[in-house]
Amino acid sequence: MTDAPQPVKKVLVANRGEIALRIIRACRDAGIASVAVYSEADRESLPVLVADEAVCIGPPPAPDSYLNVSRILSAAEIAECDALHPGYGFLAESPEFVEATGSCGLNFIGPSAETIRLLGDKIRARQIAAEAGVPVIPGSEGEVRDAKEAAKLCKELGYPVLVKAAAGGGGKGMRVVHRERDMESGFRMCQAEAKASFGDARVYLEKYITNAHHVEIQILADRYGTIVHLGERDCSAQRRHQKLLEESPSPIVDPALREKLGAWAIAASRAANYVNAGTVEFVVDGDGNCYFMEMNARLQVEHPVTEEVTGIDIVRTQLRIASGEKLELSPEDCRPSGHSIEARIYAEDPDADFEPSPGLITDVRVPGGPGIRVESYLIPGYRVPAHYDPLVAKIISHGCDREEAIARLDRALAETEIGGIATTVTFHRRLLKSGRFLRGKLTTSMLDEVG
Repeated sequence: MTDAPQPVKKVLVANRGEIALRIIRACRDAGIASVAVYSEADRESLPVLVADEAVCIGPPPAPDSYLNVSRILSAAEIAECDALHPGYGFLAESPEFVEATGSCGLNFIGPSAETIRLLGDKIRARQIAAEAGVPVIPGSEGEVRDAKEAAKLCKELGYPVLVKAAAGGGGKGMRVVHRERDMESGFRMCQAEAKASFGDARVYLEKYITNAHHVEIQILADRYGTIVHLGERDCSAQRRHQKLLEESPSPIVDPALREKLGAWAIAASRAANYVNAGTVEFVVDGDGNCYFMEMNARLQVEHPVTEEVTGIDIVRTQLRIASGEKLELSPEDCRPSGHSIEARIYAEDPDADFEPSPGLITDVRVPGGPGIRVESYLIPGYRVPAHYDPLVAKIISHGCDREEAIARLDRALAETEIGGIATTVTFHRRLLKSGRFLRGKLTTSMLDEVG
């Protein structure tokens, strides 16, 4: 272990939208100065208006701005920052960006480049988890090079199977293959998407778990070897492998299973030499069998539901860990209280197959009242650009139990008004009223069926 880093004093927020605003607010709570970077498309966005300083880093296309390492690091130098928070998406899981950040003398608020590189290789991450005693989904031991080899493996695994990109993430680079005659086309399509999305055509196989629940464990780890878990989030409500709604605790997890998943998450994190905030993702089948899927080496979009049920500010804890502080959290501190649900609001039209809906925001009415939290960067007069992820807001409810959290979220969605664009607010209201959701019978295919 090297000498402890110096306390963070000024953070460059290398992101945009609601997560940039979330980090800026955490910095302000901690008495830390913040610097927003922005493309020309985001000049009038809320993070730019509320940060202590703001630096333009280029035109709207992401490669010319939010993915441009030299411009981001130059902004940090101009603003005399001593640390950088990547948020999620863009460069958050780029080991090369972490290394470049360190070479400029900046404290990267997140795990090391070595850890990100390890966990970014899904094949290696599976191996690390298995070596740590964590059960993994049955599948290939390593890369599968062609469809013929894949078909041979499937005689042992059985169909359906999931062809997955070794460098995958964000719901990309996955193809479900239900029968042998479809393997050739499915395999080639997955390889092509993997190459186009990640610059890495390697793929591997996993048994496709039907009627699956997606459950993830939030961990926090300091540089002194202390790792704690903050319970689980249920992310089963997905559409085409993309999460739309998350909740904590999970309706299918009891205290015994929570402790088992938490112990596995800690074991996997320790094996990866993990430091800072991270998430270990599991799939749970209809018989209650649990398997490691992957570990996300960053802050998650859905972190607010964990904050609501534990009372722990995850982003501020990230700042403390990066400053060299020790975690002072006991298992009792991390136990969930009540129930929280997050609805991701996208600039998409749910009645037109979720077609993107960028445009000028003419009006915003934000919900409030007991148990409601809103994370959004929208203000009237801002134009939602077509260049980036369409997430524009997150509405989070908290209640004494799941029933109250659902009622409060439905009330908040009814109060929400975002003029000028189509959003997924109406879709979420339909989802909350669906029988399967109300019964807690979530599976990863549910939103495709409901939508």
